[in-house]
Amino acid sequence: MDTFSSTLARFTQQIGWLSLLDILLVAGAFYAVLVILRGTQAVNLMRGVVVLIVAVVVLSGALRLRAISWLLRAMLPALLLAFPVIFQPEIRRALDRLGRAGTWLNFYKRDENIAAIVEVLVAACMEMSGLQQGALIVIERTGGLQEFVDGGVKLDAALSVALLKQIFHKDTPLHDGAVVLRGDRVAAAACVLPLAVSARVTNLRFGLRHRAALGISELGDAVAVVVSEETGSVSIVHNGLIDNDLSASELRAGLLMHYGNQSENGKDARRNLPLAGADTGTPA
Repeated sequence: MDTFSSTLARFTQQIGWLSLLDILLVAGAFYAVLVILRGTQAVNLMRGVVVLIVAVVVLSGALRLRAISWLLRAMLPALLLAFPVIFQPEIRRALDRLGRAGTWLNFYKRDENIAAIVEVLVAACMEMSGLQQGALIVIERTGGLQEFVDGGVKLDAALSVALLKQIFHKDTPLHDGAVVLRGDRVAAAACVLPLAVSARVTNLRFGLRHRAALGISELGDAVAVVVSEETGSVSIVHNGLIDNDLSASELRAGLLMHYGNQSENGKDARRNLPLAGADTGTPA
């Protein structure tokens, strides 16, 4: 016991402020990686890497199996080179968040009426859902979508239910692409978005609109709302994740959550509404 106490005392004496800061930075880096990978397919890959590292330590150190430990050690450099390819979407998302670091320091409120924007989106999506009229609406947030606006048909029109229904009517030339919403204005229509191409997405029942929504959500912090032309179901896509088969109340709650606590009405609405994606028995 005395030996342990003396060892602990010497250890604490050797730790200075710089050492403590170093430990906190390393811990913060690991935590950031876990937050970025949470909820993605990369979690399973990371588990495999951890298992491989543990196997190298056990086989080479404890069991002293030289052949298999040599093979595992030879595989580690190749895995390090493969990391940028395997984790490309996650790395891109992390760099995008880092580039938007200035937004952490500026907690401003938007001028537009968030509750009114959400109500227009909910009403339009529910009406198009009842008509099985396909739609893809992308909400621009802190990450700019100007390159996609430039590739579409610029409108800069006031947001309304009638406008969205007219754009996505199957007989109009603008219905095939996505609408980009910037604040309370429809910035552009018929925008071409990148498709998500991972095996997880291609194996799902979702079509091109959902894959485009997932693709744009993986590039930044944009939020996409999709109305399925085949089933009429309404979905919210954000950060590479999708909430499907939403009712009007679930859609409203999800949009208010992604817009942020911009109004007291948004807080009250989310407090009394079910979670997005919950099974409420209400058709979308």
